[in-house]
Amino acid sequence: MENKNLNSSFDENIIAGRNPVIEALKSGARLDTIYIDGNGGSLNVIRRLAKEKGVVVKDAQDKKLTALSGGASHQGVVAVGACGEYVSVEDILAVSAEKGTKPFIIICDEIEDPHNLGAIIRTAETAGADGVIIPKRRSASLNATVFKTSAGAASYVPVARVSNLASCIDMLKENGVWIYGTDASGSDYCDTDLTGSIGLVIGSEGFGISKLIQKKCDFMIKLPMMGKITSLNASVAAGIFMYEAVRQRRNASR
Repeated sequence: MENKNLNSSFDENIIAGRNPVIEALKSGARLDTIYIDGNGGSLNVIRRLAKEKGVVVKDAQDKKLTALSGGASHQGVVAVGACGEYVSVEDILAVSAEKGTKPFIIICDEIEDPHNLGAIIRTAETAGADGVIIPKRRSASLNATVFKTSAGAASYVPVARVSNLASCIDMLKENGVWIYGTDASGSDYCDTDLTGSIGLVIGSEGFGISKLIQKKCDFMIKLPMMGKITSLNASVAAGIFMYEAVRQRRNASR
């Protein structure tokens, strides 16, 4: 997805300008997000094509577009290429079915920092999770930063991006998956059985799990906080929870 109008120091997955973005959409190029400033004319064409292709569109100001494009002429639109293919939630459920194991799924509730999402995907891969689920809105996505931070794990871990996380959780429950939220109000993580079919919800960096998603959780679990700091980085906490599940599952299989 090279754009020759960009400075060489900028990510080659960035496409700036109305015609280049339209052609990228028409060609079926893997696009993650399109940022648009304004409406009318060809911008409306881009919005329509993006909707048809299932590409997320976000409104952005000129300053944001200029930063993304490295100062190139963006004409009010910049597209960011995807560094991986998204799968369906059914595809993730199929992973455990094929392995003959109980589902082990990581659900990210509005993890907006791409470094955190990349780190979570990396840990999910090493911990043997079946896949990661993210929402389409208010979330980092499979961009170049996530791919790099995941150390390539984004190539191996199935990632589903869903329009409605609450509905997705309902569907997981219908398939026998128990949902475990992570919050300070929960029970000690070491005292919670994580050997079954689990969906582990990791909340956002600043606000934790949203109230709606909390209501959808079957259980809430927490990490003990021994010091003066009362929270951990989202990806660090996710890693601890994931490997507790790994420990319990290994012990249960012996």
